[in-house]
Amino acid sequence: MFAFRESRGGEAGGASIDLAFTDRTLDLSLPAAGDDGVVGEVDEAAATARLATLAGEFAPGEHGLRIVGLRQVHGAEVAVLDASYDGRELVADAIVTTQPGVALLVRAADCVPVLLADERHTVVGAVHSGRPGLVAGVVPAAVRAMRDLGAGPIAAWIGPHVCGSCYEVPGTMRADVAAVVPESWAETSWGTPALDIGAGVRAQLVSEGVTIVDASRCTREEADLWSYRRDGAAAGRLGGLIRIRP
Repeated sequence: MFAFRESRGGEAGGASIDLAFTDRTLDLSLPAAGDDGVVGEVDEAAATARLATLAGEFAPGEHGLRIVGLRQVHGAEVAVLDASYDGRELVADAIVTTQPGVALLVRAADCVPVLLADERHTVVGAVHSGRPGLVAGVVPAAVRAMRDLGAGPIAAWIGPHVCGSCYEVPGTMRADVAAVVPESWAETSWGTPALDIGAGVRAQLVSEGVTIVDASRCTREEADLWSYRRDGAAAGRLGGLIRIRP
């Protein structure tokens, strides 16, 4: 179920965190269109059941783990989850919190999922960055939102996404994106224009002074991961989730 998972104990008196990226064992698609260009609908009851399965595997032995996801729109909006959250739908591509016990979830099928935590584990975040989000700067926006909440030095975990050797795009699109994030310029393994959105995200994190843990794998190349580029509309969604342990 997990392509990568990690737990870290608190430093300097801080809390512990749990984080993970899932594989294609579990399809975490939303019950309707809205993330990564999905068209059509997923059965709501099935989607709810899958989240319950995820909660049980992510926090075994615990009951009632709350997982909060987003209606992702390929923008740079950052949702701040606080004690007043009432369960309403959050339309954003990043979410940050200081609340223990709540797992933050982003979904992707080729885009870059990024999980964030400060060294004291008092602030965590989850980000979905595709091509539009890379240009809009959703990752730097999430880092700044965490700092506004009092985060100290931040670490980022970069999850599975399509690599630069596989993400073919028109030459004009490559030029437009690279004009904003030069590190995203790439070429496919067959010699056509491409984008390396992972490299772009890494560059943005470095510019923000964030320490990077690279847990990335290519979604298009590896059959145990969901890939919209490879599978089209049949692709499900993998998840990146993180929490401050209660």
